Amino acid sequence: MGLLERLRKEWFIVGIVLVIAVARLEPAVGVKGGPLKPEITITYIAVSAIFFNSGLSLKTEELTSALMHVKLHLFVQIFTLVFFPTAIWLFLQLLSITPINEWLLKGLQTVGCMPPPVSSAVILTKAVGGNEGIVITPLLLLLFLGSSSSVPFTSIFSQLFMTVVVPLIIGQIVRRYIKDWLERKKPPFGTISSCVLLMIIYTTFCDTFANPNIDLDKFSLIIIVFIIFSVQMSFMFLTFLFSTRNNSSFTPADTVAIIFCSTHKSLTLGIPMLKIVFMGYEHLSLISVPLLIYHPAQILLGSLLVPTIKSWMVSRQKALKLTRQPKAPVKV
Repeated sequence: MGLLERLRKEWFIVGIVLVIAVARLEPAVGVKGGPLKPEITITYIAVSAIFFNSGLSLKTEELTSALMHVKLHLFVQIFTLVFFPTAIWLFLQLLSITPINEWLLKGLQTVGCMPPPVSSAVILTKAVGGNEGIVITPLLLLLFLGSSSSVPFTSIFSQLFMTVVVPLIIGQIVRRYIKDWLERKKPPFGTISSCVLLMIIYTTFCDTFANPNIDLDKFSLIIIVFIIFSVQMSFMFLTFLFSTRNNSSFTPADTVAIIFCSTHKSLTLGIPMLKIVFMGYEHLSLISVPLLIYHPAQILLGSLLVPTIKSWMVSRQKALKLTRQPKAPVKV
């Protein structure tokens, strides 16, 4: 794959770098009260647009089918929203005595609280040939993040309801009436959401660069990148061990879904959530940095591991098929 083709394929990651660079050059455009009026256009319109778009694209019949895998669903949910954030919290108790930037550490905790994305985890699962284990738990995510915010819980919940839940429901209702047209035309839902997300990231960093009191040291950033890659690799290995135990009853295809869906985190849901939960925080962009690093890291690690995991799954399925074949009777 050539460089140009690779850049075209990973245009969103390139876009994240570009919007942060533009925000650094001209932060006045996207700051609160600036020409873009992000307190209205981003906080309400952009976030609502993302979840309306998600409602339009979400195939309820596929979600219902995924929920039929009760044990797999339960495993992913417990690992993602109980084990993951708890393990990160315990790890951060050790890191709190280090000189690492405290806001980046808070960002690591928010990463731990995020649910898996519908997009990358499912794409990587399909690339291997596994089942789709999709867990969407915004309410539990809100409970994890709400405890770290100075914004009242009722205020967070009401805004999340109006900008996340309501647009999602409206999108689902509209989808019922134009389902055939959507199936025919196949609008680029992912691209639309990604473009809106880039706007949100841009305005978040405009606020940061416009504030002279915020400084990010390179040491903290490098350590955070190392921690993120280490956490992802460790947790992928853990989920593999848990799901391949003799008494787990998970199929090789289930294991693939568990590895990706339990360890991947949603940027599309995460950034708008952080924007609402940490509204008014001058260090919001620093809190967002670990999630912005986690996103390309999970895609990179996932794409590198797909051939190995696929090879394991195929060989495992063949081995299981051989063990289940009835033995030929022995002639006396």
